[in-house]
Amino acid sequence: MRGYLVHEGGRRLSRVCGVALCLLAAASQTAFAVAVPRSIAVMNCTLIDDNAAYNDANTNRIQQARIGMISDDLRAQLRDRQLYRVADNGPASGMIAQLASTQDMNACNGCELQVGRKLGVERVGVCWVQKVSNLIININLRVEDVASGQAVFQRSVDIRGNTDLSWQRGVKALVDRLADDPDATR
Repeated sequence: MRGYLVHEGGRRLSRVCGVALCLLAAASQTAFAVAVPRSIAVMNCTLIDDNAAYNDANTNRIQQARIGMISDDLRAQLRDRQLYRVADNGPASGMIAQLASTQDMNACNGCELQVGRKLGVERVGVCWVQKVSNLIININLRVEDVASGQAVFQRSVDIRGNTDLSWQRGVKALVDRLADDPDATR
């Protein structure tokens, strides 16, 4: 009888250990799934300049350089802060160029979702800068779910001053707001 209890107790212990291991494995897989950020394609920012008619060639060159700078900076911050897995837009560059040649990517009635589907990402980010004057500039970011087309995040920051540093600070402020919004990155 005594041997039977030890043997039976050993089976119970094995079952308990087996169940515990299964629960631990399931919990670690769930934690891993939560830790992996969603994928995103981030379009290059677009400039809307309310005073474009008054710009000289040098001003236009500087502004286009800043647009490139903050587009790259936005992608880098999203990647480095592990808010998203940022996709390479290269495989859709032809599509992006064709779409951008006829319309602004921030107001193209869902064309950004086509790019997201082509790249196989879960989210797509659209950024635009509205330059009201050299003193008043708005930087905007909208993140959309590719499957549903719904915006999961949309914010704007106002910056003062038209310098590389002010534009970079504006992008950082947008990314900070995105990081503070758990619904936007889940």
